[in-house]
Amino acid sequence: MNLADSLRHWARRIKRDGIALWFAVKHPETPWYAKALGLFVVAYALSPIDLIPDFIPVLGYLDDVLLLPCLIWLTVWLLPPEVLAECRRQACAWSEANGAKPTSRVGAAVIVLLWLGVGVAAWLWLVQPRL
Repeated sequence: MNLADSLRHWARRIKRDGIALWFAVKHPETPWYAKALGLFVVAYALSPIDLIPDFIPVLGYLDDVLLLPCLIWLTVWLLPPEVLAECRRQACAWSEANGAKPTSRVGAAVIVLLWLGVGVAAWLWLVQPRL
């Protein structure tokens, strides 16, 4: 297996695990801390809006290449093995039935609210003391 095949296989696993987290957040046997992190990761992964926009050179793809896979890995690591296996099966079945990646409007709203919060905080810190 060459490097390109290895990267494609890794990307498919990350995509599958991202969808599996979607199911794990709703699973009754998932611990609360894994649900909390999983909810954040799923909202971010399925959001059509990135935290760091892709048009920013280098940093724009940093979240897609490093941050998101690391967060998915950490959340998967926190899941009990039987929950993870069941959710992976559900994710594979869902992907075969629907094909496309799900999207989350809630995730997009969270990212927009986060950027608005950063903007308000920056304004309060930089502009307001000078008024």
